[in-house]
Amino acid sequence: MSLDIPRLLDGLRCRYPAFLVDAVIEHDPGRRMVAVKNVTVNEEYFQGHFPGMPLMPGVMMIESLLQVATLLLRADQDAGTSRAFLRGVNQAKFRRQVVPGDRIQLDVVLHSRRTGLAVVRGAARVDAQIVAEAELLVGIETGAAEIDATAVVHPDAVIGAGTVVEPHAVIGAQVRIGRDCRVGASAVIDGDTVVGDACNVYPFASIGLIPQDLKFRGEPTRLAIGRRNVFREFVTVHRGTRGGGGVTSIGNDNVFMAYAHVAHDCHIGDRTIFGNGATLGGHVVVEDEATISAYSGVHQFCRVGRQAFIGGYSVVTKDALPYGKTVGNRARIYGLNTIGLARRGSSPATIAKLKRAYRYLLQSKLNTTRAVRRITEDPGVACPEVAYLVEFIRTSKRGVNLRRPPRRVEPVDVEE
Repeated sequence: MSLDIPRLLDGLRCRYPAFLVDAVIEHDPGRRMVAVKNVTVNEEYFQGHFPGMPLMPGVMMIESLLQVATLLLRADQDAGTSRAFLRGVNQAKFRRQVVPGDRIQLDVVLHSRRTGLAVVRGAARVDAQIVAEAELLVGIETGAAEIDATAVVHPDAVIGAGTVVEPHAVIGAQVRIGRDCRVGASAVIDGDTVVGDACNVYPFASIGLIPQDLKFRGEPTRLAIGRRNVFREFVTVHRGTRGGGGVTSIGNDNVFMAYAHVAHDCHIGDRTIFGNGATLGGHVVVEDEATISAYSGVHQFCRVGRQAFIGGYSVVTKDALPYGKTVGNRARIYGLNTIGLARRGSSPATIAKLKRAYRYLLQSKLNTTRAVRRITEDPGVACPEVAYLVEFIRTSKRGVNLRRPPRRVEPVDVEE
């Protein structure tokens, strides 16, 4: 593996000769790591444990598992300035003696993680036999921000602990960045911009600059960004305008691929995905878990419903139905996004009810008002998702897109 073990273990509160990891043989980032330790007779602890019958102490096996857990946690966040330390051990069991000449395989799996604490489960094996296992509580302590000497950071900017600012990045006076973020080389964050914890801004992204609105006259407006968002190379996000409420907002756990653009006064929910070059006009609302595929554009003041799927190279000029597949120029509805619903854990019963509701909207030859009435009168489709679909249509200001594609057009069957 290409991990720099000494650098990552530098975040552990120990130094040579206490390193107990020789090599990493498997690594599933953010989930699991497998390492090995070759037990040799010259280990210092063998001198007193025990004379004439050297045994590896149980505490050293726990320490070995802790070091692998540190590698896993710090490799996941690219090290930064964090430090790891042991806060507790649960359900420790030692099943066999470990002696010089043994080769221990250390298998660590991340069970859960929150700010400041991770729970990992570790097992040590010799010749496929478990010799020790335990649940480890690993504290994560974040150090001061790490700012490259060539970065231009205004003295009034607030940079959270553990955040790394790479070469030539520019951060303005009113910017407030949370903990454990990364601002890539030559990225720009400016204006009254708040960035939540654990966000990753890649090189050359531009966050929080003034809107592309000819009515903008320099009035104070804001950009609010939540936690764990990813902004890839050349992404642009603009802050709001007075006429649009003054705020552009982005929730948590969103991914913006290279060259995506979020215009002024847009409001984006949680866990959305924007493909390369996906573009929002001003005042667009994108609800939770929607996907806007590569090079698609959404017209100003449109709304993209929850778990909606917008196909690549589409032009959306009306509100895009939740749970649906909207594709084309001008975009048309291709029915329910059943694959996407199943991937996100919707039950078969819920999917069946949404299919039935969609049939009223797209296949019954009723106008929208009558189709919605039939849906509300049908007890066989009653569920929260269908109720939300009906409310989305009723509250639409631009109108919803219910145009079916012509029969000769190939249907869209999968979500990207």
